[in-house]
Amino acid sequence: MSGIDFRDMLGKVAGLNGSGPGPARPAAPDMAIPRQARLSPVVTVGLVRVADGAILVASGAAVHGAYLSTTLGFEWVYAFAILIVSALALVAFQAAGVYTMGALRSFFRSGATIAAAWTLVMLALAACVFFLKLSDQFSRVWLVAWYAAGLGGLLVERFLVGRYVTAMTRAGRFDRRAAIVGGGQPANEIIRALQTQPESGIRIIGIYDDRDDARSPSLVDGYAKLGTVSDLVEDARENPIDLVIFTLPISAENRLLEMLGKLWVLPIDIRLSAHASKLKLRPRSYSYIGTVPVFDVFDRPIADWDHVLKWLFDKVVGSILLVLCAPILLLAAIAVKLDSKGPILFRQRRYGFNNELVEVLKFRSMYVDQSDATASRLVTRGDPRVTRVGRFLRKSSIDELPQLINVVFKGNLSLVGPRPHALQAKAQNRLYDQVVDSYFARHRVKPGITGWAQINGWRGETDTEEKLQRRVEHDLYYIENWSVFFDLYILLATPFALLKSDNAY
Repeated sequence: MSGIDFRDMLGKVAGLNGSGPGPARPAAPDMAIPRQARLSPVVTVGLVRVADGAILVASGAAVHGAYLSTTLGFEWVYAFAILIVSALALVAFQAAGVYTMGALRSFFRSGATIAAAWTLVMLALAACVFFLKLSDQFSRVWLVAWYAAGLGGLLVERFLVGRYVTAMTRAGRFDRRAAIVGGGQPANEIIRALQTQPESGIRIIGIYDDRDDARSPSLVDGYAKLGTVSDLVEDARENPIDLVIFTLPISAENRLLEMLGKLWVLPIDIRLSAHASKLKLRPRSYSYIGTVPVFDVFDRPIADWDHVLKWLFDKVVGSILLVLCAPILLLAAIAVKLDSKGPILFRQRRYGFNNELVEVLKFRSMYVDQSDATASRLVTRGDPRVTRVGRFLRKSSIDELPQLINVVFKGNLSLVGPRPHALQAKAQNRLYDQVVDSYFARHRVKPGITGWAQINGWRGETDTEEKLQRRVEHDLYYIENWSVFFDLYILLATPFALLKSDNAY
């Protein structure tokens, strides 16, 4: 089961936008932890692994510098040994199971395991030195001192990491907020399976089901039914939800497709509980939440290390571009000020990640008394609302350059991503989300200054439904195929795409 396969099937149920307001429903429990405040266990464990390697390399080099450098100078054989032994130690630590959130929280358990693994690695090194008759190549004092310094550094690091991870766990910073879709006995089984694993990191917020209370009780194992799947979509826009677990059987294909048709536009992980399936597959066929087997349906795009890489790309490259473009920004600001009365910058609220509203900065390109903050009327060729300087700025896309401030300082835009659209933007007098059923799926990632659609010619006016459809198709392709190299390619291709600016005015 893959996300792409499901999306092909979801085409059959396109157009499901949820129902209107219904009767009052129970309020979800407190989910006040901001989405951006959640810490990734994957990234945390990875950083600890990097820190372990750095400590071992640094301690080996420090002991060599303090004890041997004055007499022997730098020798490559020591550098080679430090790198190889440190790498082997990380492999041993991984095999010993010290790179889990549970191990990070337990200093005494992980400390003892690390001490044993590091001792075995150093004993193996000593054995190699002895049997290969390399004792004249390595100082025994250096070996013993590195062993002691490395172990001491690792234990101090694990003590500090343990205190930090424990504190963050108690604060709920590692929790994945999960919603259960489907009630009754299957929901009860998955809830109890998760509750028996206190280290799963799952915090269940409630249950959602399209069935009435006669078929789906309002309370399952202490968790309230908070509404329908349409209500879940609404709640996920207001509160951070990381994971949705379906308890429906695979045989309920039509119900699954109908519900997935509403949920896949959200930036969340979607899993199908294997508890609800009578089909028993090999263990490797499943992914696991703790020890609970599930089928992967959709994954949140650009998560964990991908999120870190994209953040670094935006900050580093964005800062460089901001410095390089500073003269252009200055000249454009002067031109705007001299051309017409009003502020230099135009601030407009647009849809950002997960439909959150963000304030986007642009050079003002319209007369102040004719500005359209909600973009209820699209700019057309020869639009009299556009100033003389504004026409050039829009044609060249220089009016977008202040958004580098959004990227570098505010963090609500990326360099590359689906372009943020204005609140009342329309195609053929219909709001964008009314034209394209999968429109909100483009908001599963942070919007960008430029994007895959823009360099492929789908920029400027969206006066027809077909133009908007093609733009959204390109945006979704970008989300599904993201990589740092893809971002770099789009960024490098953008200046050449601007030379073909027939649709920009």
